[in-house]
Amino acid sequence: MEAASNGIQEPFDLIRLSLSERVFVKLRGDRELTGVLHAYDGHMNLILSDVEETIMIVDQVDGAPEGHTTVNIAKRKMDMLFVRGDGVILVRRSLT
Repeated sequence: MEAASNGIQEPFDLIRLSLSERVFVKLRGDRELTGVLHAYDGHMNLILSDVEETIMIVDQVDGAPEGHTTVNIAKRKMDMLFVRGDGVILVRRSLT
């Protein structure tokens, strides 16, 4: 009941309340984004600005036993980004 008093009655209401706010977006393929949300649609396509993308790259170590991997992290920044909605797993307000 408390959520209804905050104007949140369906999932897209939470996205609407995050417009012009910094958000965290988790994508398929071990990718994460943080940026300012400018627009969205019913397919969860997003327009973000001031974006930082984090990519986690998992590599099998040559000659190591099965299951031994290394995780490398690559980051890049972009001024503006269109995110296709079918890759979006999670959207929340950024903690930073």
